[in-house]
Amino acid sequence: MERLIIHVDMDAFYASVEQRDRPDLRDKPVIVGGAPHSRGVVATCSYEARKYGVHSAMSSRRAFALCPQATFVKPRFHVYRHVSQQVMAIFKSITPLVEPLSLDEAYLDVTENTLMSTSGPYIARYILGEIKRRTGLTASAGVAPSKFVAKIASGFNKPNGLTVVEAADVESFLAPLPITTMHGVGKVTAQTLFKHGYHTIADLQRAQPEQLKAIFGFDRGSQLYELASGRDNRPVVPTRERKSIGSETTFAFDLDDPEEVYERVVPEIEDVLHQLDRRELSCQTVTIKIKTSEFQARSHQIKLNHPTHDHDEIKRLARRLFDEMAITEPVRLIGMTVSDLIPRTETARQLTFEELTKPSLE
Repeated sequence: MERLIIHVDMDAFYASVEQRDRPDLRDKPVIVGGAPHSRGVVATCSYEARKYGVHSAMSSRRAFALCPQATFVKPRFHVYRHVSQQVMAIFKSITPLVEPLSLDEAYLDVTENTLMSTSGPYIARYILGEIKRRTGLTASAGVAPSKFVAKIASGFNKPNGLTVVEAADVESFLAPLPITTMHGVGKVTAQTLFKHGYHTIADLQRAQPEQLKAIFGFDRGSQLYELASGRDNRPVVPTRERKSIGSETTFAFDLDDPEEVYERVVPEIEDVLHQLDRRELSCQTVTIKIKTSEFQARSHQIKLNHPTHDHDEIKRLARRLFDEMAITEPVRLIGMTVSDLIPRTETARQLTFEELTKPSLE
């Protein structure tokens, strides 16, 4: 049986909650985040404010310059969490296979569902209707055979939209889209693809898998080629709280040269970064640990005041922690762990309280 995956994304979630609860803000530009003359940032904004170029993660000062008539509202995270629980309850009344990505979006596998329906569009419309009825808010949904395509589809007709991509139409749906639309393609990967002449997903669909593997390595090259064709077999995994991601190696014999020890942890760092990317997570704590030839364990860690998934930043922190350990004795094991994990979707589009209180660099 072909899978039916739905990705549901609330529309301008924080701002829409504020407009719902304050009728005087409806149909007006609303910015949720720091005060307009502070060093804070925008968590999210209403569609009325987006018309002026305001977007999440922008400094509040810049947002005020673009849209001085906007109403700036301090976030009420306890309210947003309550509404999120209502929305998630609707999802779980349809299927137990619900994978939340943040407070305002989730994947649902509705191949089997309590509505006893085989129509993805029907199920999605029911869900959107229930969200509106129970919360007074709107959401958008994408229906497709895979998580990758469903997530892209959910953003096509915002707000209050529904986009359905049948299995036979997946490749043609993806073809004209820019490569930056793809899961896991950030600035660095995009620049590499641009340099090699790949600009749209159609360019990747026409590529030979060996070409992409030569550029990115076997695993990453294969993944890009498969996603460009719409093939994504990742299951919808119900909520599970992962506390950390780590990787370590035990040497065949003890090493006493610190630089040689560090060279051995580099592949472990790369493995952890790959796992963060694959799970679409950011971290706030980085830890390096060693075990000496006498089986004594030591570790150093640092906790950031912001979540990150930036490879260069995490590598710099790992090197700093390693240097701080000042290894003077033979080492038999070394490893790296990241913890305090947060979904990237929650930290990218709608920022946490900690991020909102971090001064803007703009």
